Amino acid sequence: MEWERITGGLCAVKGVRAYGIKEGNNGLALIEGRGKAVGMFTTNKIKAAPVRFTKSQLEAGEGIISAIIANSGCANSFTGENGMRNAEKMAELASSSLGVDKKEVAVASTGPIGRQMDMELIERQLGEVVKRLTSDEMGSMTAAKAIMTTDTFHKERAIRIGADDKERVIIGGIAKGSGMIFPHLCLSSATMLSFIYTDASLDDETLKRCLEDAVDNSFNMVVVDGDMSTNDMVLLVSTGGGGEISEGEFKNGLNFVCKELAKLIATDGEGATKLIEVRAKGAASVEDAREIAKAIVRSPLVKSAVFGERIDLTCGRIIATIGSYTTSGDVDPDSISISIKGEGQRAVLVAKKGKFVDLSGATRDIMKGKEIFIDVDMGMGEREATAWGCDLSYDYVKINAG
Repeated sequence: MEWERITGGLCAVKGVRAYGIKEGNNGLALIEGRGKAVGMFTTNKIKAAPVRFTKSQLEAGEGIISAIIANSGCANSFTGENGMRNAEKMAELASSSLGVDKKEVAVASTGPIGRQMDMELIERQLGEVVKRLTSDEMGSMTAAKAIMTTDTFHKERAIRIGADDKERVIIGGIAKGSGMIFPHLCLSSATMLSFIYTDASLDDETLKRCLEDAVDNSFNMVVVDGDMSTNDMVLLVSTGGGGEISEGEFKNGLNFVCKELAKLIATDGEGATKLIEVRAKGAASVEDAREIAKAIVRSPLVKSAVFGERIDLTCGRIIATIGSYTTSGDVDPDSISISIKGEGQRAVLVAKKGKFVDLSGATRDIMKGKEIFIDVDMGMGEREATAWGCDLSYDYVKINAG
């Protein structure tokens, strides 16, 4: 089925309104649009109050969401019972302002851990946001900006699937994330947040399967610094009213939107100067391929070598990482081949069947540019996976030291 990129983010979906404001480090976003909802949440054993609250909301509200209220500047994590009361209060405020059932309001937060919410600020900002809710592109953009923390740009994507009204479906979403990015999200259980809306009419189980597949191939394959947040959350809301679409076609579209948002998060990693994309192929299992790809983009030594534009150091560090992080089965060093490609450059074979290639004629231009692509062929099977990360620069330490 045909599809195309469109503008508007989550407001590209009919019936969705949004707006957000940012005042210094403190922002508030509100999204309105009723529909079936499924969510995936951090597996961190210390879950923030809004994560626990929203999970219970999805169960209590029978999987229906009418609004999402999200703040930046305070994670409301490690805040005890008062944190849960404040998360519930945020839902009550949104419910009262919009005239919707409190059970149908999701809450999300991002910011420093251990700080109590300033509820007077939340209430004041909400009063301003509610008056400006809009279905125009501005709504999605301002909401995406409002939830930014150390992000340097807002993140949104939307696509239209289908060429005519009978099969036309919209998927649009926003995301935030820059640091503390090593998501591991599951259906049951600086932060990664994403809110995605669609007008596709699909049942709950289909939405769950599609979201799980999309997240596993996108957000769960992003590594900025290897630290897992207490607040990671992805919500998918289906408002209905769109055209007919098969599960496979919707899954492909949702995968695309999520991967686009995931790459934006990796590109915007704290202090990042380069996006790193690693494709691990020829693995014995998908699990091995995922683990190898994520391990390479997670390695501080690989990330540092990429920042220094040292192709020679990058190669050896990739090999060491592969040997350290494979999840099952043996690794045959004599089967491993690696190629590296820089932005606007041709791919360079740096290792072939267990032996490094002579790089004396290679130039540092290979590692220049803002995107580095690493292909690792394990030579052990037919499975593959792709992960995204960024280099490790001086600025990452500066940002997280202060």
